[in-house]
Amino acid sequence: MLRCVPGVAFVPALLVSWSSAAFIVSYVIAVLAGHVQPLVPYISDTGTKPPESGIFGFMINISALLGVITMYIRYLLIEKQNESSHFVRSSCNMFSLCIGLMGCTGMGIVATFQELSVPSVHDIGALVAFGSGVVYIMLQSIISYKSCPQWNTYFVCHIRMAISVISCIAFIPMIVFASRISMTKIYWTPGEK
Repeated sequence: MLRCVPGVAFVPALLVSWSSAAFIVSYVIAVLAGHVQPLVPYISDTGTKPPESGIFGFMINISALLGVITMYIRYLLIEKQNESSHFVRSSCNMFSLCIGLMGCTGMGIVATFQELSVPSVHDIGALVAFGSGVVYIMLQSIISYKSCPQWNTYFVCHIRMAISVISCIAFIPMIVFASRISMTKIYWTPGEK
């Protein structure tokens, strides 16, 4: 089953590097073009207008594909480890993979439908991406704890769980504040609500 997995340890690092580059490149282009203010714009704002919108969309779609590959590799790894240890149900591992794939699909939706062009679709994609991402991270943390101490150290499990908790905490204000916004625009004047 894992014949395709040896030598793919670079994929998660490539995912992080490529995704970071997508945000940085679109941010730099958007700032230089005068499309956003340089101080802490929303990620989606930096990929709204051409030419950065095309670059942002392309690079985020590649990130979504790399996310799918990374999650599938993790799924295969857990399945292989589970053959000898039986620490988690195969259905739980498959459920985790499906949730992760939903998140990657949401990422693709965010990349394809710009924030100002089709805001409702963009927002639904963001909700699916971030919501599924939080659930996926939490499930992977639980699976990691179940595989201790044979396949993971408790230190790694604690780090994963800390990331999960931070993600959950960050997701709540995102939902609260996003639901309070009645319109999507990049430039606001002081008199606007």
